[in-house]
Amino acid sequence: MKLATLKDGSRDGLLIVVSRDLATAQVADGIAPTLQRVLDDWDFYAPQLQEVYDALNHGRGRHSFAFDPRECMAPLSRAYQWADGSAYVNHVELVRKARGAEMPPEFWTDPLMYQGGSDDLLGPCDDIVCASEDFGIDFEAEVAVVTADVPMGASRERALAGIRLLMLVNDVSLRNLIPAELAKGFGFFQSKPATAFSPVAVTPDELGDAWRDAKVHRPLMVQWNGKKFGAPDCGTDMVFDFAQLVAHIARTRNVGAGTIVGSGTISNVDRSKGSACIAERRMLETIEHGAPQTGFMKFHDTVRIEMTDAGGKSIFGAIDQEVVPLAAA
Repeated sequence: MKLATLKDGSRDGLLIVVSRDLATAQVADGIAPTLQRVLDDWDFYAPQLQEVYDALNHGRGRHSFAFDPRECMAPLSRAYQWADGSAYVNHVELVRKARGAEMPPEFWTDPLMYQGGSDDLLGPCDDIVCASEDFGIDFEAEVAVVTADVPMGASRERALAGIRLLMLVNDVSLRNLIPAELAKGFGFFQSKPATAFSPVAVTPDELGDAWRDAKVHRPLMVQWNGKKFGAPDCGTDMVFDFAQLVAHIARTRNVGAGTIVGSGTISNVDRSKGSACIAERRMLETIEHGAPQTGFMKFHDTVRIEMTDAGGKSIFGAIDQEVVPLAAA
């Protein structure tokens, strides 16, 4: 099943069901007004939405219309929680190697995670608004899951059972603001502006055998200004799977329905796959040449993030954004 949120002038938008081929959609407000409402009572609402989805896929949608991702908000336009992990420890290792620091051994056994801003989440085609290019504007291509209620102390198996939906992510980072923030010892804040999500959120069954072991086994394609930047495989080199990441949150607290949990930047040891963020390319350049050679994003640069199935069809739709200055927003 594929679900999205249509812009309607309100804060939370209008829940719609989208066909598997992303061609058509149908408003679902007769079932539930928002995706958050669905997540609050999944067992009641999901079967009703599944009926609409099946009808759409067989050309029998009532009052269906052409689906346009540019009219979409994030599937959850605001969320009770947005927690981003760093499941690809290879990426973290590169960060530390580029600055000559050793990798603490516990990074391989205990996930890194930060809590991002969840009050203002961007739609797939919303602009990346920034006050200055000097902030070091970077994209980060990721996958995320959305949970049901998961109780404190949940096992990995219980956490896996609580995963309801998957989405793509552009976890925008302002790299030149990060060092000073981390030096304070309290984590990211201003260096992590609004995060963007794919047009649709999909249930795990939509991925077929690409969803196994609580990982997504497909490449994530990233284009910068229309040129291929990377296509790392999401299932390869993922040290902590999504069930482990959700269980990590639940170690000391209940996890509320509608919590979004990100994978962190997709990163492969195989460098031929490219990268999912500019910072990683700069790290590799530093390791090889002694200094980075690639600059960060400039105003009017674009980034596109998309995942296709084995047949080449888009699964989530594409995140397709432009960087614009604050004064022009």
